[in-house]
Amino acid sequence: MRAASLGGTRASLSLGLLLLLGLWLDRGVRAKELKFVTVVFRHGDRSPIETFPNDPIEESSWPDGFGQLTQLGMKQHYELGEYLRRRYGKFLNESYKHEQVYIRSTDIDRTLMSAMANLAALFPPGGIRIWNPSLLWQPIPVHTVAASEDRLLYMPFRNCPRFQELQSETLKSEEFQKRIQPYKGVHNFTLPSWATKDTMTTLRELSELSLLSLYGIHKQKEKSRLQGGVLVNEILNHMKSATQPEKYKKFIMYSAHDTTVSGLQMALDVYNGILPPYASCHLMELYLEKSEYFVEMYYRNETWHEPHPLTLPGCTHSCPLEKFHELVAPVIPQDWSTECMITSNHQVLRVILAIAFCLVSGVLMVLLFILVRHGPCWQRESYRNI
Repeated sequence: MRAASLGGTRASLSLGLLLLLGLWLDRGVRAKELKFVTVVFRHGDRSPIETFPNDPIEESSWPDGFGQLTQLGMKQHYELGEYLRRRYGKFLNESYKHEQVYIRSTDIDRTLMSAMANLAALFPPGGIRIWNPSLLWQPIPVHTVAASEDRLLYMPFRNCPRFQELQSETLKSEEFQKRIQPYKGVHNFTLPSWATKDTMTTLRELSELSLLSLYGIHKQKEKSRLQGGVLVNEILNHMKSATQPEKYKKFIMYSAHDTTVSGLQMALDVYNGILPPYASCHLMELYLEKSEYFVEMYYRNETWHEPHPLTLPGCTHSCPLEKFHELVAPVIPQDWSTECMITSNHQVLRVILAIAFCLVSGVLMVLLFILVRHGPCWQRESYRNI
């Protein structure tokens, strides 16, 4: 009997320990709470934007013409949508709610279509949301602005003289010239000879160098203030909203281009130098843990591998929000329009105007001194009559 009693006591203790362990684990899980997510991705596979002279495969050979999303591109984004559903399904309550989700795309066919293909997998309708039993799909709004007015996603932004000046400086820089030297003369091949594995590798490397030079190599931080830093600032503002008790968007999706993904990553200084592949996705997550907010970043650039963790230089992978903001502050523009207009030519003009102003001011001061000291003849005569 005593043995049985001891056995029962041990069983009770074991059960109690398990319950305590379960509660402790539950608290540990709940201690890190996902509060906000932003995803920025490149569109899926597309037909060529343009082609080389005398290419036997003309635009008419492509079902929808140049620059359009292909069926492979649709499948790539549907797969990405399925992944996002697996990763964030519980966070998003497994259903679309307009007050929680916002999607924006550049005003380009392939990015708009990529977002829609993605959303078809991310938010399939269920229950009362099924409006057509033979079509498990629901329309979800994708917002956009005209490409000419896009100052968030359609990078590199146009109408920014200072950025154009920086691009010109980059191409002339010693570092760029050193990197481009091995590739000079590559474009003299005819179709039969240049379409080799080695040549295609060279062209890919040139594309990567072109993209790298667009935002980096020369004055990277200043370039980022005029490009990717704008998007960094937008995302940070959404994160700040997520720390407040008021209603806020939980999930924001940006459908854009390789220049957008790389521009964002260059501003964050986490770019790996490789052209972002189709449907590549940069994820930024905001967590609340023990009354403090943390930012985590991931990069999904291959379907057979979990997203790669990214670490903001100067911080840990799970970076405190305040520290994150402090570290990215140098690439956030204070006044984008003004900073875009401050070119070297403007600086020279300002110096010339400043010198001219000083000269004119000096002459006026001398004249004023003479006027006060001696005064005009008619005033001197009137003084004598007093």
